[in-house]
Amino acid sequence: MKVSQCMSRDVQVCAPDSTIQAAADTMQTIDSGVLPVGENDRLVGMITDRDIAVRAVARGLGPDTPVREVMTDEVCYVYDDQEIDDVAANMADQQVRRMPVVNRDKRLVGIISLGDISRAGDGRLDSGRADGDQAAARALSGISEPSSLHSQ
Repeated sequence: MKVSQCMSRDVQVCAPDSTIQAAADTMQTIDSGVLPVGENDRLVGMITDRDIAVRAVARGLGPDTPVREVMTDEVCYVYDDQEIDDVAANMADQQVRRMPVVNRDKRLVGIISLGDISRAGDGRLDSGRADGDQAAARALSGISEPSSLHSQ
């Protein structure tokens, strides 16, 4: 199954000069812990609720701090025409639960989560249940492994 068949297409994006308070407000509104950061129609970073807590609040930065000061600017992404098995393996290697999805022109077209991959195997889509379930299980196993990428 291709990423385009199970990704979320309705993605909110924030600008790098937006405040972390505005980013947090958007996260609350859409019930998500992550936002892609875009500038000039290009993906330039990702910001998470953890980035706000650890890179801003813990360092005493205020709510007017620009997103660019605390975002992750080395963004791992996947293409919409990739197979979910490959994406699940990539998620496991990078130890992330969500990845932005771009088309071959590198324009943001969605986001895929471990939950999206898991749901791809529940019979609601055209793939067999085992494929999505196994891919999600492999990704979760890799994500959960202790590593030097993330200290906890």
